[in-house]
Amino acid sequence: MKRRQFLTAAAAGLAAAPIAAPAIAQSAPEIKWRLASSFPKSLDTIFGTAEDFAKRVASATDGKFQIRTFAAGEVVPGLQVLDAVQAGSVECGQSASYYYVGKDPTFAFDTTLPFGLNARQQNAWMYRGGGLELMREFFKGYNIRQIPAGNTGAQMGGWFRKEIKTVADLDRLKFRVGGYAGQVLARVGVVPQQIAGSDVYPALEKGTIDAVEWAGPYDDEKLGFNKIAKYYYYPGWWEGGPQLSLYVNLAQWDVLPPGYQAVLEAACAEANLQMLARYDALNMPALRRLIAGGTQLRPFSREIMDACYDAAFALYDETAAANPNFKKVYDSWKAFREEQFLWFRVAENSYDNYVFQRAAQKS
Repeated sequence: MKRRQFLTAAAAGLAAAPIAAPAIAQSAPEIKWRLASSFPKSLDTIFGTAEDFAKRVASATDGKFQIRTFAAGEVVPGLQVLDAVQAGSVECGQSASYYYVGKDPTFAFDTTLPFGLNARQQNAWMYRGGGLELMREFFKGYNIRQIPAGNTGAQMGGWFRKEIKTVADLDRLKFRVGGYAGQVLARVGVVPQQIAGSDVYPALEKGTIDAVEWAGPYDDEKLGFNKIAKYYYYPGWWEGGPQLSLYVNLAQWDVLPPGYQAVLEAACAEANLQMLARYDALNMPALRRLIAGGTQLRPFSREIMDACYDAAFALYDETAAANPNFKKVYDSWKAFREEQFLWFRVAENSYDNYVFQRAAQKS
């Protein structure tokens, strides 16, 4: 056969043959999961990240692996997501583990501890510092596979009806605050209240609470806290880099095809990156709008910060002495934190402080 005839025949054969689909689409089954979130639909930063995650999973599997997302209260209450995943009522959930410190304070490490790691340091501990292995071992006891899937970055300190200048001003203050921070603040006189996101505004409006913290300017503006409380404090020292995670029922994870497991892990890693990028891009414009609307920005005093720092580490030491689960994770976390703080002081903090100062001088 001449060369031209051979190429023509080959081309015709290729045209007639079906185009091969990706291997994962050929061999993978159709699977439908439900994802219960602890957060309301109004938060396009957090709940929106869960929706994008589900779309990414579907796209990467040629539509074979579908995850339907449900906001807080649609299938389970916001603060019962972990329980629903553990029981298998839903296959997976998006939540912050520090909501569940009442079960075991060790849960806090998967989100954040007061005066702990920032977002980059949390990622470093999780992915390269042994944190992921420690937390997965812990979550296994709750029939759950944990996967980091978001971070808000350092948060604000919250909205207060009155100015808070001294530790004495915190006495008997009813403050909506999540996680381990409530136990720290209780030691300086605060009466902590853990309330799901969808219920926070009504509680503040009715006077059930005196103050509220949520995340940062973008989310807080959406939730309307500035309409009720005038003073906006910073920093949220209890949330320097709070991680959100995807919690997967362990039995469901174990029967998932390896290719789908890999897709979930990759989609969660993307969600972790995208959520932080959203907050970094959106928070400053929102803060400008809030201030223009009358919000009074205030820093926590050094007296309050020091009192809370001392209370936090006293609590950690006491908890570690009484709880073997906590101690095992705390020892790793604390050592890693010390190393990270030394490194960030050398390069990151030096760079940030200089360029921030020079930029402020020119503005």
